[in-house]
Amino acid sequence: MTVSNRIFTRENINPNVLATKFSVRGPIVVRADEIDRNNKNNGVGPDVLFCNHGNPQELGQKPITFFRNVLSLCTSPELISCEGLRGLFKEDVFERAKQILSYVPGGQTGSYTHTQGIYTIRQKVADFIVSRDKLPYKVAPENIFLCDGASPAIQHCLKLLVKNDRSGIMTPVPQYPLYSGTIQSLGGHLVGYNLDEDQGWSLSASELERSYAEAESKGIDIRALVVINPGNPTGRVLPKESLIEVIEFCAKRGVILLADEVYQQNVYGTRPFISFTGVVEELKLTESFEMISFHSCSKGFLGECGRRGGYMHLSPAISREAIDELYKMCSIALCSNVDGQVMVDLMVDPPKVGDASYEQYVEERDAIVSALKRKAKK
Repeated sequence: MTVSNRIFTRENINPNVLATKFSVRGPIVVRADEIDRNNKNNGVGPDVLFCNHGNPQELGQKPITFFRNVLSLCTSPELISCEGLRGLFKEDVFERAKQILSYVPGGQTGSYTHTQGIYTIRQKVADFIVSRDKLPYKVAPENIFLCDGASPAIQHCLKLLVKNDRSGIMTPVPQYPLYSGTIQSLGGHLVGYNLDEDQGWSLSASELERSYAEAESKGIDIRALVVINPGNPTGRVLPKESLIEVIEFCAKRGVILLADEVYQQNVYGTRPFISFTGVVEELKLTESFEMISFHSCSKGFLGECGRRGGYMHLSPAISREAIDELYKMCSIALCSNVDGQVMVDLMVDPPKVGDASYEQYVEERDAIVSALKRKAKK
């Protein structure tokens, strides 16, 4: 018997996939990987340092001890009662692991969870947002989705927003290629707006209007505006004035804001990070302004990229019907990985003053932030 008409070939696959480019893992990286494997296999040349994406632990950044110790006990619960570990781990490590396992299904991190993630962890994320932004209202855990990092969360949202080949998503130039690659793969239009390099990669309302008008003249239906703050790759931390301009633009043009805030802990200058959620509330637009914000365990001083932990927060203005559709899409993968969910728990609720691990946690955190700040100035 012979097999004819092969299907899984370049000529027969989705043309949107063929058009997709993702430079973070593009031809330069493929070639670097070939060189690195050749060097290792033949015992020649130095190791190749892969700096094509933020992957700090590959380059030597140490993990936070408390986080890893808790995660190890959650992975192997039988060790919680092991007396031999009492001298190695601080007491609050055992207590925290027991606490987390009490709300993990079956007390085992190998279990599936609710599609949106473990409820108690989502409640902790909600409390973190309220505390960070000093909100006068409670954030609903039902509006939090725990995800395998911020990237899948962003991709899920873009899947819902790109309706057809006329759908446009406004993204900054320069931007992280996740957006261009995903939008291309969905058959949508990437509509760039330029950041002003001469003004420290600033964002202006006039440039947003220019980009919008140009796209509209071509028949493109702008569905969303992506803002990356702090910027990737620029590092720009937007001032409140810029955030207000963005919010006013979205409200005027009727587009949803996708706020990529995964670098919120990577701030080394005098200008603080301000979240869009907080500013939307200051403007009294919480009940009417559509926005989805994203955070991740991969960035900041955690650098836990391989844990694939993150979350998205849907503003109260997002309709319940739309959330249900997003839930449906996420449920196809059942749930995000539980180790990542545990890491989110630890990220938003680290050791506090008086806890046995607090001093060590602060020392490690400050050392990492100081090192990142020093390297950022080189």
